[in-house]
Amino acid sequence: MTEDTFRTISCKAEGLYKSRGSKFLAFGYPVSSEQEIKNIITGIRKKYHNAKHCCYAYRIGSINEISRMNDDGEPSNTAGKPIYRQIISNNLTNILIIVVRYFGGTLLGKGGLIKAYKSAATDMLLNADIIIRTFTRLYKIDFDYSVMSEVLRILDREKLEQLENKYDQICSVKIRISTDKEDNIISRLRRINSVEVSAIKDDLNDQGS
Repeated sequence: MTEDTFRTISCKAEGLYKSRGSKFLAFGYPVSSEQEIKNIITGIRKKYHNAKHCCYAYRIGSINEISRMNDDGEPSNTAGKPIYRQIISNNLTNILIIVVRYFGGTLLGKGGLIKAYKSAATDMLLNADIIIRTFTRLYKIDFDYSVMSEVLRILDREKLEQLENKYDQICSVKIRISTDKEDNIISRLRRINSVEVSAIKDDLNDQGS
């Protein structure tokens, strides 16, 4: 891998671990923003509302990474931390792992909990499809209508998806560019008369500038 690429999972994956009557259901998601993560966690809590705990860990980015761990009422560092360690040990990012626990009536102790949450996360990752992707940054392009064909020619040639666009006397387009190509593409765009290119700071795949 290069500094422009990262390892994550391609799609949702699930895992399971059982211990002394307790069930630990693990769910992994490829994610790109904290808002997306909040929505997923809210959905899981709602779906498994009768579970005892809903613990999780996530990591977004690599250089200026965002990471969080949550024990959700379990003893400190017995749930979120072992889940997060599986993310780090597998060199993954842009990933959320949630482990839902159904209590079986027998206390597992700190060592047992750490093993259970680690094992559930590990089982999920064994079932997951791990892939390599390229980091991207979000940009806004502003330009006069008169040069629209020149701008769109570059976007089409580079197969850049338009996330938002407005075509008027003054046009604007939002696109996402992979970090390994951004210098070249931005330079070409800025050579066109009236074109202004600005980075939009967000928490999706942005690594800062």
